[in-house]
Amino acid sequence: MQALPLAIMALILYLGAASWQGLTLLRRVPQRPALVRVLGLLGLLFHLPVAFKLIDQNPGLMPGLSTSAVVLTAIMVILLLGVSLAKPVLSVAVALFPVSGLALLLAVGLPSPERAGGMTPGIALHAMSSALAFGVLFIAACQAVLLGLQNQALRHHHTRGVVQVLPPLTTMERVLFELIWAGMALLTLSIVSGFIFVESMFAQHLAHKTILSLAAWVIFAILLVSHHVLGWRGMRAVRWTLGGCVVLLLAYFGSKFVLEVVLNRA
Repeated sequence: MQALPLAIMALILYLGAASWQGLTLLRRVPQRPALVRVLGLLGLLFHLPVAFKLIDQNPGLMPGLSTSAVVLTAIMVILLLGVSLAKPVLSVAVALFPVSGLALLLAVGLPSPERAGGMTPGIALHAMSSALAFGVLFIAACQAVLLGLQNQALRHHHTRGVVQVLPPLTTMERVLFELIWAGMALLTLSIVSGFIFVESMFAQHLAHKTILSLAAWVIFAILLVSHHVLGWRGMRAVRWTLGGCVVLLLAYFGSKFVLEVVLNRA
């Protein structure tokens, strides 16, 4: 089946799920977490064939921009649907699902340059841990945005709307740091496995990814240590989380965009 119909169906389903969850946050419709999960899962079923096809066409360590976007968003959707069964993070779908659908359309309109070469088990470990780390920390960034909105509303004594739908502030904050701890563990595994298994980590357009990944690791490490020792929380935790995720986003997609879109190079 062609990628475009799959992408359109996934986008429609993702937008349906995100719209319902968004209206839930605005208290326009009742909470229906099962409906949001089912629509998200159906969108994922159309998403995955495109991801597998692109992986098959681009088996190397450094897939192109569109392949990376499609694969990472698929992993993030899987993570969100799974984690939402145990933690109150389903509201992240408001941002993640539309982004995932648009990533599929990007893949159709901007195909990745093909790259030869398979993966050894060590390289596969590095690639998977990198993707999982990005996925978990992206969900943490969305959680941080919601926490920031909730924090600001409570500061100004606005107790209606989104604040009434979201879990208590302490729960939101606890979940945020649980996500960051999990993301940091995966990011650490990614960095360590990269140095062990990837040849020339500072060559072949990997230098920027390595340096920025290390910078993001430092940012999250400072946040976690300061939260434990100095009691950092609230908007300071939100800002540091978003800052670390921006650096990680540049590490994963910055040079890909410049090389493939700006400079039109494979």
